Amino acid sequence: MKTVLKHGTIYTGNEKIVDGYIRFDKKIEAIGPLSEYKATSDDIVFDATDKIIIPGFIDVHSHGGYGFDSMDGDPVQIDEMVNNMIHEGITSYFATTMTQSPAAIAKAMSGIKKAAEHNPIIQGIHLEGPFISAVFKGAQPEEYIQAPNIELFDKWNELSGHLIKLVTYAPEYKTAPAFENYCLEHNIIPSIGHSNAKNEEMRFSKASHVTHLYNAQREFKHRESGVTGHALLEDNIYCEVIADGFHVSPDMLHLAYKLKGPERMELVTDSMRAKGMPEGVSELGGQKVIVKDKQARLETGNLAGSVLKYQDAFRNIMKFTGCGIEEAVMMSSVNQAREFSLNNKGSLTIGKDADLNVLGDDMQLVATYSIGKRYQN
Repeated sequence: MKTVLKHGTIYTGNEKIVDGYIRFDKKIEAIGPLSEYKATSDDIVFDATDKIIIPGFIDVHSHGGYGFDSMDGDPVQIDEMVNNMIHEGITSYFATTMTQSPAAIAKAMSGIKKAAEHNPIIQGIHLEGPFISAVFKGAQPEEYIQAPNIELFDKWNELSGHLIKLVTYAPEYKTAPAFENYCLEHNIIPSIGHSNAKNEEMRFSKASHVTHLYNAQREFKHRESGVTGHALLEDNIYCEVIADGFHVSPDMLHLAYKLKGPERMELVTDSMRAKGMPEGVSELGGQKVIVKDKQARLETGNLAGSVLKYQDAFRNIMKFTGCGIEEAVMMSSVNQAREFSLNNKGSLTIGKDADLNVLGDDMQLVATYSIGKRYQN
Protein backbone atom coordinates (compact mmCIF):
# COMPACT_ATOMS: atom_id res chain seq x y z
CA MET A 1 0.00 0.00 0.00
CA LYS A 2 1.13 3.54 -0.75
CA THR A 3 0.57 6.62 1.38
CA VAL A 4 -0.68 9.69 -0.46
CA LEU A 5 -0.92 13.16 1.08
CA LYS A 6 -3.16 15.47 -0.97
CA HIS A 7 -3.91 19.20 -1.04
CA GLY A 8 -0.86 20.17 1.01
CA THR A 9 1.58 22.98 0.33
CA ILE A 10 4.84 21.17 -0.31
CA TYR A 11 8.32 22.63 0.10
CA THR A 12 10.54 20.04 -1.55
CA GLY A 13 13.86 21.73 -0.82
CA ASN A 14 14.01 22.71 -4.49
CA GLU A 15 10.61 24.25 -5.13
CA LYS A 16 7.23 25.11 -3.63
CA ILE A 17 4.16 23.20 -4.79
CA VAL A 18 0.78 24.74 -3.94
CA ASP A 19 -2.12 22.26 -3.67
CA GLY A 20 0.22 19.35 -4.22
CA TYR A 21 0.41 15.64 -3.56
CA ILE A 22 3.10 13.18 -2.60
CA ARG A 23 2.96 9.38 -2.88
CA PHE A 24 5.39 7.15 -1.02
CA ASP A 25 6.09 3.85 0.62
CA LYS A 26 9.61 3.68 2.04
CA LYS A 27 10.73 5.83 -0.91
CA ILE A 28 9.05 8.77 -2.58
CA GLU A 29 7.33 7.50 -5.71
CA ALA A 30 5.58 10.59 -7.04
CA ILE A 31 5.23 14.26 -6.19
CA GLY A 32 3.74 17.27 -7.91
CA PRO A 33 0.68 19.50 -8.30
CA LEU A 34 -2.63 17.77 -7.58
CA SER A 35 -3.66 18.22 -11.19
CA GLU A 36 -1.09 15.55 -12.09
CA TYR A 37 -2.28 13.02 -9.49
CA LYS A 38 -3.48 9.68 -10.86
CA ALA A 39 -5.07 7.43 -8.25
CA THR A 40 -4.12 3.76 -7.95
CA SER A 41 -5.77 0.90 -6.09
CA ASP A 42 -2.84 0.81 -3.67
CA ASP A 43 -3.29 4.40 -2.46
CA ILE A 44 -4.19 5.21 1.12
CA VAL A 45 -5.11 8.88 0.90
CA PHE A 46 -4.82 11.51 3.64
CA ASP A 47 -6.19 15.02 3.26
CA ALA A 48 -3.42 17.54 3.91
CA THR A 49 -5.51 20.65 3.32
CA ASP A 50 -4.04 23.64 5.21
CA LYS A 51 -0.96 21.56 5.99
CA ILE A 52 2.66 22.27 5.06
CA ILE A 53 4.87 19.36 4.01
CA ILE A 54 8.66 19.69 4.30
CA PRO A 55 11.68 17.35 4.35
CA GLY A 56 12.53 15.63 7.64
CA PHE A 57 15.03 17.47 9.83
CA ILE A 58 18.71 16.48 9.95
CA ASP A 59 20.50 17.17 13.26
CA VAL A 60 24.28 16.78 12.96
CA HIS A 61 25.05 17.95 16.50
CA SER A 62 23.12 16.49 19.43
CA HIS A 63 24.53 14.65 22.41
CA GLY A 64 21.31 13.25 23.77
CA GLY A 65 17.88 13.72 25.21
CA TYR A 66 15.02 12.00 26.99
CA GLY A 67 17.30 10.83 29.80
CA PHE A 68 19.98 9.34 27.56
CA ASP A 69 23.36 10.39 26.13
CA SER A 70 25.43 9.00 23.26
CA MET A 71 28.43 8.81 25.60
CA ASP A 72 26.63 6.19 27.70
CA GLY A 73 27.55 3.73 24.96
CA ASP A 74 24.44 1.62 25.51
CA PRO A 75 22.99 0.70 22.08
CA VAL A 76 19.52 -0.02 23.48
CA GLN A 77 19.35 3.38 25.19
CA ILE A 78 20.76 5.17 22.14
CA ASP A 79 18.09 3.52 20.02
CA GLU A 80 15.34 4.64 22.42
CA MET A 81 16.78 8.17 22.54
CA VAL A 82 16.82 8.49 18.75
CA ASN A 83 13.31 7.10 18.42
CA ASN A 84 12.08 9.80 20.80
CA MET A 85 13.72 12.42 18.58
CA ILE A 86 11.49 11.42 15.68
CA HIS A 87 8.72 13.30 17.49
CA GLU A 88 10.77 16.50 17.05
CA GLY A 89 10.77 15.89 13.31
CA ILE A 90 14.34 14.53 13.23
CA THR A 91 14.66 11.82 10.58
CA SER A 92 18.47 11.79 10.26
CA TYR A 93 20.81 12.10 13.21
CA PHE A 94 24.52 12.32 14.01
CA ALA A 95 25.11 10.89 17.48
CA THR A 96 27.49 13.36 19.10
CA THR A 97 30.19 12.57 21.64
CA MET A 98 32.24 14.86 23.87
CA THR A 99 35.66 15.19 25.46
CA GLN A 100 36.20 12.20 27.72
CA SER A 101 38.79 9.50 28.33
CA PRO A 102 39.89 7.47 25.29
CA ALA A 103 38.24 4.40 26.80
CA ALA A 104 34.92 6.21 27.27
CA ILE A 105 34.97 7.49 23.69
CA ALA A 106 35.83 4.01 22.42
CA LYS A 107 32.83 2.60 24.31
CA ALA A 108 30.60 5.25 22.77
CA MET A 109 31.86 4.44 19.26
CA SER A 110 31.01 0.76 19.70
CA GLY A 111 27.61 1.49 21.23
CA ILE A 112 26.58 3.93 18.52
CA LYS A 113 27.72 1.50 15.81
CA LYS A 114 25.52 -1.25 17.27
CA ALA A 115 22.53 1.08 17.55
CA ALA A 116 23.00 2.28 13.97
CA GLU A 117 22.99 -1.28 12.65
CA HIS A 118 19.22 -1.47 13.15
CA ASN A 119 18.24 2.21 13.44
CA PRO A 120 18.59 3.93 10.04
CA ILE A 121 17.91 7.37 11.53
CA ILE A 122 21.50 7.29 12.84
CA GLN A 123 23.38 8.48 9.77
CA GLY A 124 26.70 9.29 11.39
CA ILE A 125 28.76 10.35 14.37
CA HIS A 126 29.95 13.82 15.31
CA LEU A 127 33.08 13.59 17.46
CA GLU A 128 33.18 16.84 19.46
CA GLY A 129 36.56 16.82 21.17
CA PRO A 130 38.88 15.84 22.74
CA PHE A 131 41.13 17.64 20.23
CA ILE A 132 40.08 21.11 21.36
CA SER A 133 41.44 24.14 23.23
CA ALA A 134 41.24 24.37 27.00
CA VAL A 135 40.81 28.14 26.64
CA PHE A 136 37.38 27.62 25.08
CA LYS A 137 36.49 24.28 26.59
CA GLY A 138 32.91 25.31 27.38
CA ALA A 139 31.29 22.36 29.15
CA GLN A 140 34.00 19.91 28.02
CA PRO A 141 36.10 18.40 30.87
CA GLU A 142 39.58 19.92 30.67
CA GLU A 143 41.47 16.92 32.04
CA TYR A 144 40.81 14.89 28.88
CA ILE A 145 41.66 17.58 26.30
CA GLN A 146 44.58 16.75 24.00
CA ALA A 147 46.13 17.68 20.66
CA PRO A 148 44.80 16.00 17.49
CA ASN A 149 46.08 12.41 17.45
CA ILE A 150 45.66 10.52 14.17
CA GLU A 151 46.45 7.09 15.62
CA LEU A 152 43.84 7.44 18.37
CA PHE A 153 41.28 8.94 16.01
CA ASP A 154 41.79 6.14 13.49
CA LYS A 155 41.13 3.59 16.24
CA TRP A 156 37.87 5.30 17.14
CA ASN A 157 36.88 5.50 13.49
CA GLU A 158 37.43 1.75 13.11
CA LEU A 159 35.40 1.01 16.24
CA SER A 160 32.54 3.12 14.90
CA GLY A 161 32.40 1.21 11.64
CA HIS A 162 33.58 4.40 9.90
CA LEU A 163 30.47 6.25 11.01
CA ILE A 164 32.38 9.39 12.00
CA LYS A 165 31.26 12.08 9.55
CA LEU A 166 32.17 15.25 11.45
CA VAL A 167 34.88 16.09 13.99
CA THR A 168 35.24 19.27 16.07
CA TYR A 169 38.86 20.24 16.73
CA ALA A 170 41.09 23.26 17.34
CA PRO A 171 43.28 24.05 14.30
CA GLU A 172 45.91 25.93 16.31
CA TYR A 173 47.67 22.69 17.32
CA LYS A 174 50.85 21.75 15.43
CA THR A 175 49.38 18.32 14.64
CA ALA A 176 46.25 19.85 13.06
CA PRO A 177 47.36 19.97 9.38
CA ALA A 178 48.14 16.24 9.25
CA PHE A 179 44.93 15.55 11.14
CA GLU A 180 42.91 17.53 8.59
CA ASN A 181 44.49 15.52 5.77
CA TYR A 182 43.51 12.28 7.48
CA CYS A 183 39.93 13.50 7.82
CA LEU A 184 39.63 14.48 4.16
CA GLU A 185 41.13 11.17 3.03
CA HIS A 186 38.43 9.36 5.05
CA ASN A 187 35.47 11.57 4.02
CA ILE A 188 35.23 13.18 7.45
CA ILE A 189 34.41 16.89 7.64
CA PRO A 190 36.87 18.84 9.87
CA SER A 191 35.04 21.47 11.92
CA ILE A 192 36.65 24.31 13.88
CA GLY A 193 35.21 24.54 17.36
CA HIS A 194 36.17 25.07 21.00
CA SER A 195 39.11 26.89 19.48
CA ASN A 196 41.27 29.89 20.35
CA ALA A 197 42.73 30.11 16.83
CA LYS A 198 43.64 33.44 15.32
CA ASN A 199 42.98 34.27 11.71
CA GLU A 200 46.58 33.60 10.70
CA GLU A 201 46.28 30.08 12.18
CA MET A 202 43.11 29.37 10.20
CA ARG A 203 44.16 30.88 6.91
CA PHE A 204 45.52 27.59 5.58
CA SER A 205 43.14 25.32 7.47
CA LYS A 206 41.19 22.77 5.45
CA ALA A 207 38.18 23.03 7.75
CA SER A 208 34.88 23.60 5.93
CA HIS A 209 32.56 23.69 8.96
CA VAL A 210 32.36 25.61 12.23
CA THR A 211 30.78 24.11 15.33
CA HIS A 212 28.03 26.15 17.05
CA LEU A 213 28.94 29.54 15.58
CA TYR A 214 29.74 32.21 18.20
CA ASN A 215 29.85 29.72 21.08
CA ALA A 216 33.09 28.43 22.67
CA GLN A 217 35.42 30.07 20.14
CA ARG A 218 37.63 33.11 19.78
CA GLU A 219 35.17 35.89 19.01
CA PHE A 220 35.69 38.55 16.35
CA LYS A 221 37.07 41.93 17.36
CA HIS A 222 38.21 45.01 15.49
CA ARG A 223 41.83 43.82 15.22
CA GLU A 224 41.31 40.05 15.13
CA SER A 225 38.57 38.25 13.23
CA GLY A 226 38.87 35.14 15.38
CA VAL A 227 37.06 31.89 14.66
CA THR A 228 33.70 33.63 14.41
CA GLY A 229 34.89 36.26 11.94
CA HIS A 230 36.73 33.66 9.88
CA ALA A 231 33.56 31.55 9.66
CA LEU A 232 31.42 34.50 8.65
CA LEU A 233 33.85 35.69 5.96
CA GLU A 234 34.81 32.38 4.34
CA ASP A 235 32.29 31.39 1.68
CA ASN A 236 33.21 27.69 1.78
CA ILE A 237 32.41 27.23 5.50
CA TYR A 238 29.13 25.84 6.78
CA CYS A 239 28.09 27.32 10.13
CA GLU A 240 26.07 25.47 12.75
CA VAL A 241 23.79 27.64 14.87
CA ILE A 242 21.86 26.86 18.06
CA ALA A 243 18.68 28.89 17.55
CA ASP A 244 17.27 28.72 21.08
CA GLY A 245 17.66 32.45 21.79
CA PHE A 246 20.05 31.74 24.70
CA HIS A 247 23.25 30.50 23.06
CA VAL A 248 23.14 33.32 20.50
CA SER A 249 21.05 36.47 20.62
CA PRO A 250 18.47 36.85 17.85
CA ASP A 251 20.33 39.90 16.50
CA MET A 252 23.56 37.94 16.11
CA LEU A 253 21.73 35.09 14.40
CA HIS A 254 20.26 37.67 12.03
CA LEU A 255 23.75 39.03 11.37
CA ALA A 256 25.06 35.55 10.55
CA TYR A 257 22.11 34.95 8.24
CA LYS A 258 22.78 38.20 6.37
CA LEU A 259 26.46 37.36 5.92
CA LYS A 260 26.27 33.61 5.24
CA GLY A 261 22.85 33.31 3.65
CA PRO A 262 20.64 30.23 4.04
CA GLU A 263 22.92 28.12 1.84
CA ARG A 264 25.72 27.96 4.44
CA MET A 265 23.90 27.79 7.77
CA GLU A 266 22.71 24.62 9.52
CA LEU A 267 20.37 24.38 12.48
CA VAL A 268 21.52 22.10 15.30
CA THR A 269 20.17 21.48 18.78
CA ASP A 270 23.41 20.58 20.63
CA SER A 271 20.96 18.95 23.04
CA MET A 272 21.94 16.94 26.11
CA ARG A 273 20.20 14.21 28.10
CA ALA A 274 17.88 16.65 29.91
CA LYS A 275 15.99 17.49 26.72
CA GLY A 276 12.42 16.25 27.01
CA MET A 277 12.79 15.75 30.76
CA PRO A 278 11.46 17.83 33.70
CA GLU A 279 13.60 20.79 34.76
CA GLY A 280 16.02 20.21 37.61
CA VAL A 281 19.40 18.53 38.03
CA SER A 282 20.93 16.56 35.17
CA GLU A 283 24.41 15.49 34.02
CA LEU A 284 26.83 16.02 31.14
CA GLY A 285 30.17 14.24 30.98
CA GLY A 286 30.16 13.59 34.71
CA GLN A 287 29.42 17.25 35.45
CA LYS A 288 26.34 18.48 37.31
CA VAL A 289 23.94 20.40 35.08
CA ILE A 290 21.05 22.53 36.27
CA VAL A 291 18.13 22.94 33.88
CA LYS A 292 15.92 25.95 34.48
CA ASP A 293 13.90 28.24 32.21
CA LYS A 294 14.74 26.10 29.14
CA GLN A 295 18.48 26.53 29.74
CA ALA A 296 21.05 23.88 30.76
CA ARG A 297 24.00 25.26 32.74
CA LEU A 298 26.94 23.96 34.73
CA GLU A 299 27.23 25.11 38.34
CA THR A 300 29.76 27.68 37.06
CA GLY A 301 26.97 29.23 34.97
CA ASN A 302 28.39 28.04 31.61
CA LEU A 303 25.83 26.79 29.13
CA ALA A 304 26.06 23.00 28.87
CA GLY A 305 24.45 22.13 25.59
CA SER A 306 20.74 22.75 25.25
CA VAL A 307 17.30 21.30 25.80
CA LEU A 308 16.18 22.67 22.44
CA LYS A 309 13.83 20.57 20.33
CA TYR A 310 14.39 20.73 16.61
CA GLN A 311 10.92 21.90 15.61
CA ASP A 312 11.43 24.89 17.94
CA ALA A 313 14.75 25.71 16.25
CA PHE A 314 12.95 25.61 12.88
CA ARG A 315 10.32 28.10 14.02
CA ASN A 316 12.85 30.26 15.86
CA ILE A 317 15.13 30.78 12.88
CA MET A 318 12.21 32.20 10.90
CA LYS A 319 11.25 34.44 13.80
CA PHE A 320 14.81 35.66 14.47
CA THR A 321 15.90 36.27 10.86
CA GLY A 322 12.65 36.91 9.02
CA CYS A 323 13.44 34.15 6.54
CA GLY A 324 10.72 32.11 4.86
CA ILE A 325 9.93 28.41 4.95
CA GLU A 326 12.06 27.72 1.87
CA GLU A 327 15.14 29.15 3.58
CA ALA A 328 14.40 27.38 6.86
CA VAL A 329 14.16 24.08 4.96
CA MET A 330 17.60 24.72 3.49
CA MET A 331 19.03 25.22 6.98
CA SER A 332 17.25 22.22 8.51
CA SER A 333 17.59 19.60 5.77
CA VAL A 334 19.00 20.53 2.39
CA ASN A 335 22.41 21.83 3.48
CA GLN A 336 23.17 18.92 5.78
CA ALA A 337 22.33 16.36 3.11
CA ARG A 338 24.51 18.20 0.60
CA GLU A 339 27.48 18.73 2.91
CA PHE A 340 27.61 15.16 4.21
CA SER A 341 26.60 13.40 0.98
CA LEU A 342 23.41 11.98 2.50
CA ASN A 343 22.19 11.26 -1.00
CA ASN A 344 18.83 9.75 -0.03
CA LYS A 345 17.97 12.54 2.41
CA GLY A 346 17.35 16.25 2.61
CA SER A 347 14.72 16.92 -0.05
CA LEU A 348 11.42 15.55 -1.29
CA THR A 349 12.43 14.00 -4.59
CA ILE A 350 11.37 10.83 -6.38
CA GLY A 351 13.59 7.94 -5.30
CA LYS A 352 14.72 9.49 -2.01
CA ASP A 353 13.75 8.15 1.41
CA ALA A 354 10.25 9.12 2.50
CA ASP A 355 11.45 11.36 5.36
CA LEU A 356 9.05 14.25 5.78
CA ASN A 357 7.33 16.46 8.29
CA VAL A 358 3.75 17.68 8.24
CA LEU A 359 3.15 21.07 9.84
CA GLY A 360 -0.04 22.90 10.68
CA ASP A 361 -0.61 26.44 9.45
CA ASP A 362 0.74 27.58 12.84
CA MET A 363 4.05 25.79 12.05
CA GLN A 364 3.44 23.25 14.82
CA LEU A 365 4.55 19.71 14.00
CA VAL A 366 1.57 17.45 13.29
CA ALA A 367 3.25 14.25 12.08
CA THR A 368 6.57 12.88 10.92
CA TYR A 369 7.23 10.13 8.39
CA SER A 370 10.54 8.32 8.74
CA ILE A 371 11.28 6.04 5.78
CA GLY A 372 7.54 6.06 5.18
CA LYS A 373 6.43 5.16 8.70
CA ARG A 374 4.10 7.67 10.33
CA TYR A 375 4.70 9.07 13.81
CA GLN A 376 1.89 11.21 15.19
CA ASN A 377 2.76 14.23 17.30
